[in-house]
Amino acid sequence: MKNDHLEASRLRADLLEAITPHVPFDGWSDPAFAAAVTDLGVDPTLARLVCPRGAIDLAAEYHRAADRALAAALKEQDFQDLRFRDKVAAAVKMRIGMVDAELVRRASSAFALPQNMALGGRLVWETADTIWLGLGDESRDYNWYSKRLTLSGVFSATVLFWIGDESPEHADTWAFLNHRIEDVLQFEKIKGGLLRLPGLRGFLDTIRAPGPRTAPGSLSPRGDTL
Repeated sequence: MKNDHLEASRLRADLLEAITPHVPFDGWSDPAFAAAVTDLGVDPTLARLVCPRGAIDLAAEYHRAADRALAAALKEQDFQDLRFRDKVAAAVKMRIGMVDAELVRRASSAFALPQNMALGGRLVWETADTIWLGLGDESRDYNWYSKRLTLSGVFSATVLFWIGDESPEHADTWAFLNHRIEDVLQFEKIKGGLLRLPGLRGFLDTIRAPGPRTAPGSLSPRGDTL
């Protein structure tokens, strides 16, 4: 079973490499997937076994491969002298720098389709989880959810801004990112006030994060904020 999984992973990686030259012209579509299968010379039935949804599975793999690269890169980073909010901004910037704008633009269109929206949302959540884990977050209470939720919003909005940004070195994108983080800081202040409402804190204290890797990430019991 383990060998079968490895073989499937290798074939998926090969298909991803084969489809990327076609995506700028055909998007993450059935024609692009068929072209990748032909270029690779693999049995179409076997290709569909490892990618039942065809190109959309490869778009998801492209996203997750960047998350894996980010997780590895964050282990090598020394953010010791940065404020926590700056660590988050740096991680988001690193993650965006690991992908091609045109491939992401095409993926955004594909994941906007009703049948793919749930998968697209899960992928963004996974990225938020990867960032929090990479920054050492360990929270297991309601903060686990709220931090991933807010960072998912920051990340997705920044990516959508980035794919249309033509400013030198994407300077406008990084300014937008910093502004969104400011918005999150304001949310944290509001959340702090809400926690003083009678009964609400007690209810929130009953919330626990899911088991390991059930969904991307975990946050810090220290209560670190952006």
